[in-house]
Amino acid sequence: MSHHTAYSMAGICAVGGAIGYAKGRSIPSLVAGVGIGAVYWYAGLRIQKNQDYGHDLALAASSLLLFAMGPKALRTRAPVPIAMSTLGTASAAYYSKKAYEDRYGV
Repeated sequence: MSHHTAYSMAGICAVGGAIGYAKGRSIPSLVAGVGIGAVYWYAGLRIQKNQDYGHDLALAASSLLLFAMGPKALRTRAPVPIAMSTLGTASAAYYSKKAYEDRYGV
């Protein structure tokens, strides 16, 4: 079931990057949003097929999202960076738990 979360995050990141590009013509926003979205999508695919390291990959994407958007959220106090850093935090917490469960069988 955790692959649904990864696919949702993939869509949110890709749409967020597209919106960032549309609003400010920011190519880095587009590349980062689509790039992180692609990592989430690949992680979701690995989780869905019960392959190794799917949750670890989603955790890496969540951490990247958090560390990329967190400072911007603190600096600008804009709603989109705050929302994305909050989603990154929640997703990182969820996938760290899932990766722990995969590794130690809890």
